[in-house]
Amino acid sequence: MRAVIVSASASEARGRLGFLALAAVYAALVLGCLWTLAAAGDLSLGRNPWDNLLKSLGDFSRPSFLDVWFGPERLEYRSDDGTVLRVENRREVEASFLAGLGRAAWTTFQIATLGSLLAAALALPLSMAAARNLRAPRAVAWAAKGVLDVARSIHTLVFGLVLVGIVGLGPTAGILAIALHSMGTYGKLFAESIEALDMGSIDAVRATGASAAQVFFHGVWPSVLPQFVSHHLYVWEFNIRDSTILGLIGAGGLGLLISEAVSLFQWSRLATILLVVVALVMAFDTLSRRIREALQ
Repeated sequence: MRAVIVSASASEARGRLGFLALAAVYAALVLGCLWTLAAAGDLSLGRNPWDNLLKSLGDFSRPSFLDVWFGPERLEYRSDDGTVLRVENRREVEASFLAGLGRAAWTTFQIATLGSLLAAALALPLSMAAARNLRAPRAVAWAAKGVLDVARSIHTLVFGLVLVGIVGLGPTAGILAIALHSMGTYGKLFAESIEALDMGSIDAVRATGASAAQVFFHGVWPSVLPQFVSHHLYVWEFNIRDSTILGLIGAGGLGLLISEAVSLFQWSRLATILLVVVALVMAFDTLSRRIREALQ
């Protein structure tokens, strides 16, 4: 008994030492990053950072959508000599902008939704091949794992830049970019869910002489379906945020409006766009949480 306790204590001590060693390596890595950036002069905050911050916060504090109700109905733009260049009704202009913002938000949601669904469909057979406990042929398993690793390692924006050149501007490039990157994430999550299964039920189905498809649908699918749905909702929510950036490269949606607002320094409009993004993500998060609770 005493020998067992001593062995357990030694194992625990080795575990703590291992953790401390990893923490020391991580601390050294962080210090190395800070030191090299500081040595290159890349940690500068620029000129007048506080003044710029206060000005930006002032612009963000009054989102442009407020002009629909409180904006001037006759706003004159004059040259330096006082000549009237343009007159506009801010309320009408902002109402038109909000209508376009709604269409862009719907496009972003479409990109995220269809891209996530396509990614999940592509990842499912790859995850089955990559899951170790399903015992796929080694060459097939390694090939599936390699495809998933490559897809996961390449950022959505990189896929988007390539696909815009192939299929042209528009939501199709965004959908495919989301699908190709998220396929790697789905595949990893699905494979880990399959590997966490109790093999007893799977072996029982396999012992009846069932085919690989029958083993999956009768032994694997019923057990992993709730986790698959939870993973799908999580990645789908992430892709709603990710798809807002794809507009920067011509895939449409909110990203295009964000790019225009930033390039023209229209921080009040950017604040309105970001509020729409936050509202979209929060609404989806609430819905997905209720769906996950219903599956438990």
